[in-house]
Amino acid sequence: MENPQGQSRNKKKRLTQEQVRKLEKCFTLNNKLDPDLKLQLSNTLGLPQRQVAVWFQNKRARSKTQSLELQYCNLQSKLEAVLSDKAKLEHQVQFLQDELKRSRNQLALFTHQDSPVDDSNLGSCEEGNDNQVVVFDELYDCFVTNGHGSSSTSWA
Repeated sequence: MENPQGQSRNKKKRLTQEQVRKLEKCFTLNNKLDPDLKLQLSNTLGLPQRQVAVWFQNKRARSKTQSLELQYCNLQSKLEAVLSDKAKLEHQVQFLQDELKRSRNQLALFTHQDSPVDDSNLGSCEEGNDNQVVVFDELYDCFVTNGHGSSSTSWA
């Protein structure tokens, strides 16, 4: 807007480094501006009260944005870590499924069955006979200790 003399009425006045430093210091102590502090800052810095109030309002908005960006980065890194853990767990599950299938096939050979055991041939312990469970336990102990008392399981 222009006044009758042709001068700009709302010309923006840039803050000096000293004014910004003092405003920042007050903001770190209290990010809400009470009327007394606004008047004191206005008089000390030689700025209109409205400009001090707007500076605080803008600073709060910038602080909130920075806080949200930081939270987003933290969540993003947590997500990446969880996805990495998920991939490792999926790999371990596949490894264990393969190991279980090999063990069942070995069990089938030890129990003198003609063909390897598929996943449906060995149900739960409740369905099978107790003798097979004991043989499987012995086979599993032998397999896990590799005959030497030490575990051979690898999570490659």
